This record gives sequence, C-alpha cells and structure tokens, in this order.
Amino acid sequence: MPVYLLSDEPFFPDPELARADGLLAIEGDLTPERLIQAYANGIFPWYSDGEPIMWWSPNPRMVLFPKDFKRTKSLRRTVNKGLFKVTFDVAFEKVINLCASTRKNDEWGTWITGEMIDAYIALHNMGLAHSVESWLDGKLVGGLYGVSLGGVFFGESMFHLVSDASKVALWHLVDKLLSWNFDLIDAQQETPHLSRLGAVAIERKKFLHLLNKSLDKPAKQGRWTEH
Repeated sequence: MPVYLLSDEPFFPDPELARADGLLAIEGDLTPERLIQAYANGIFPWYSDGEPIMWWSPNPRMVLFPKDFKRTKSLRRTVNKGLFKVTFDVAFEKVINLCASTRKNDEWGTWITGEMIDAYIALHNMGLAHSVESWLDGKLVGGLYGVSLGGVFFGESMFHLVSDASKVALWHLVDKLLSWNFDLIDAQQETPHLSRLGAVAIERKKFLHLLNKSLDKPAKQGRWTEH
C-alpha cells in the first residue's frame, strides 16, 4: 500500500488503506480540525522530532472495554487505602509534559514532541482532551491524558513516578467512563502492560465499526471533575 501525502486540507484517506505496519499518511498539520477528523476516523499521529508528521491506523487495534478492566486484588487494595488523591483536568499541561519527559529514557524514546504538546493543549482548552492526575502528599506522581469523542476515550499516554500511580488514575477514569456509558478506550498499540489490565486486540474493521457507532453518543466536553 502507498503512504499518502496529505495536503493543507484536513482530509484523510480511508484508514483501511494503511500499510501492514499501520502507517497511512504523512505531513499535514496538527490543527484541532485535523486532529478531530483523524480521531473520528480511527487515525492518530505518532512521530519523533525531525520526522514528518506520521498518521497511523494499525491492524489489529488495542482497545479496553471499560467493563473488562482488570481490578486486581493488589490494585484494589491500593485504591481502597486512599494513598493517592485523584483529580481530573486539574493539571493537563503538567501531565502531558511529564508523559513526554518520562518516556525519553524508554526503549522507544519520546514521540510527544513540543508540537504535539501544543496541539493537545489546544484540544484541552476546547474541552476535548482530558487528563487524570494521581497526587501523593501534594505532588503529581502519575496520570494519563487522551481525547474524548462521543462514547470513546482515545488514550494517548500515561506516566508514573510512584508505583501504581498511573494504574490508580486509570481505575478512576474507567469508573467515570462506566458511569457515562462509554463504549471503549482506544489504546492504539498492543503492549503486554495493557493486556494485563484487560485490553484486547481487535481487527481494525471491527474497531472502526464500534467507533462509528460510538461517535453518535453525546460528547462529554468541557472540564471533567471528580464526580
């Protein structure tokens, strides 16, 4: 399959035309309009500094159905102890920057470029991107962020400075999404860590079908709160 070169128009080719590795297109921009259309079509950006913007639609797709989140005994004990204070949309910029900085030393490096950070902050200011924060003794020690459209939360990245801090944030996110009758969390790429938390790989065609149905649900825009 060819890789498509995007124009200045916020248009994407059919995600089913992606290469075997999931790469669909390059170039374009990270305007809110482009990003919203990308997510609505099951496409996301992923690239490093010095590279063109790359747009992906992998097959299979890793997703977490909220009802299938694995609440292990050890994680349940941690949550019940109340060690962490969990908030929503209190420190989005801190969360995305810590996601970027803590990934610099992992095997993949960071793909959260300065350009990406600015783009998702813009989505956050529009009420479309959200963060979950875990605090310990007043310090931000874990969290995650992503984009919400319809009944889907598109998870982008998570970080932890203290063991279980990001998992506790995910626990509370899942509770909120269940209360709002969300259909799924898009986890994008397959990883053993996500599998242990209950995420599964599904065919892209099925993912796109579920996504299209979920986008018909009312959006939960604006700042999210703890309740």
